[in-house]
Amino acid sequence: MKILILGAGAIGGYVGGRLQQSGADVTFLVRPARQQALQRDGLVIKSKKGDAVLKVKSALGGNEGGPYDIVLLTCKAYDLDSALDAIAPAVGAGTTVVPLLNGMNHIDRLVARFGADKVVGGLARVGVALSPDGAVLHTSPFAAISFGERDGSAPRPALVALDAAVKKAGLDGGLHGNIVQDLWDKWIMLCTLAATCCLMRGTSGDILEADEGQAIVLEAVDECRKVAAAAGCDPGEKGMANVRSYLTQKGSRFAASMLHDLEKGGMVEADHVVGDMIARAKKAGVATPTLRIAYAHLQVYLARRARGGIGKPAM
Repeated sequence: MKILILGAGAIGGYVGGRLQQSGADVTFLVRPARQQALQRDGLVIKSKKGDAVLKVKSALGGNEGGPYDIVLLTCKAYDLDSALDAIAPAVGAGTTVVPLLNGMNHIDRLVARFGADKVVGGLARVGVALSPDGAVLHTSPFAAISFGERDGSAPRPALVALDAAVKKAGLDGGLHGNIVQDLWDKWIMLCTLAATCCLMRGTSGDILEADEGQAIVLEAVDECRKVAAAAGCDPGEKGMANVRSYLTQKGSRFAASMLHDLEKGGMVEADHVVGDMIARAKKAGVATPTLRIAYAHLQVYLARRARGGIGKPAM
């Protein structure tokens, strides 16, 4: 089985590196600067599960090689358009595209580009970051990628093979029978966390210290759940109890990665994570007052960033 991974950043680097360590045939599709770093330094992984410096195969756009059995898409949502163009030459008749992006909007765009039969559902649950020197820093006690047929049918052979490779690599997750529900479950958590952390510029614990903090978090969770329910993917009361418990832990230092990006003045996945939830809510007739305020806040940030105003007085 040949695997192409778009990007050798945090998620792509960690997942691809572990797959290669276990014997999988992995190629990273990267930009020129990243390829030079990989050729010079190798793919560096720092993790409590084991450090590694790996010599990896990499390719630039226009020289993808192939054909590939699996294309793993690990980019940020705001890079999706360029990502689709980059992987297009590598997607052949027998290729399965496994996106590991947040939210749901990317699924529709991938299907429109490559066809429904080529695209499955996928998600990642792993705490990773890319250090300034290009090393992949694994910070969470877990590292999981999950994937499955979007209609819940029996998995195609390529996914069965990927499941075996994931297990051999020591990664958690693997095949899931209801990946669409999994995607919604993660999106509810992520959208709530991103919206509230970015709006109030703090960790979950910081927010809970505010007089109305917990109430606002629970309002956002409820709004997201109603959107999921309208799409036929209500997590159920047990699932929601877990989400509420996780987001209302006093003293928690957990925060959305979007907050870290925002505080650095970077690009954020506002449209994909929060904006698309609101768009689906409008179509379903679901009110989302808390999410709307958070999204407006993010849009203002992006507008100021676009004109070079971040870090400068508003006036």
